[in-house]
Amino acid sequence: MLELIKEYHLIPFFVNPLPGFSVEEHTPVELWFDDDYLGPWDWKIDCVQSGDVAYGKFLWGGKAAFATVAVYKEIMNWRRSLPKYQPKAEQQKVLDYMREQGSITVADVRHLLGINKGAADSVLARLQMQTRVVTGDITRVYRGADLRYSGWQRSSFCSPDALFEGMDFPFPGYIPRSLKSNLTPSESLDYLKQTVRRVCGDVPDKLLMKLLG
Repeated sequence: MLELIKEYHLIPFFVNPLPGFSVEEHTPVELWFDDDYLGPWDWKIDCVQSGDVAYGKFLWGGKAAFATVAVYKEIMNWRRSLPKYQPKAEQQKVLDYMREQGSITVADVRHLLGINKGAADSVLARLQMQTRVVTGDITRVYRGADLRYSGWQRSSFCSPDALFEGMDFPFPGYIPRSLKSNLTPSESLDYLKQTVRRVCGDVPDKLLMKLLG
């Protein structure tokens, strides 16, 4: 799965309007859901922890996707230039907390804003679309007397800047990567369109804009 992400540079997790453009469609059917073999649902942990991949809900208006750092920085450069992707007061509280604490969980957002889980998930999804939050880490949860792992996971979130540019406690092999683009925002958008068309063919602009937000 990691090699697929590196080959495509940008790819949604789930089936979408672009045929063949998803991790799901590249996964053998018998491995997509299997009680004895966890497949992509578990493999995504290793992809996130590789240090080479951004993972979050940042395509198709808030659907899960992967991007290499080189492509993600162009998404950042374009999205952050747009008025609709500027954080609102409630979202800024989350960003301020995250800046102070280093990361944030859904439970933290619920407590901070006094909202339920669904609303907290929604706040984090919007911040991921703004490219101000990515999945920082995913940990496996072991339950029961035998500490069985059945696919249950817990995610924490952080800023892409902290994750890729300057981790305070880097893991072995961690290489800081600059998220500063050398392109203008409009050039970044063109670059992203070309990235998708390289693997999906001549996709209409209208559909590309739905994909890219």
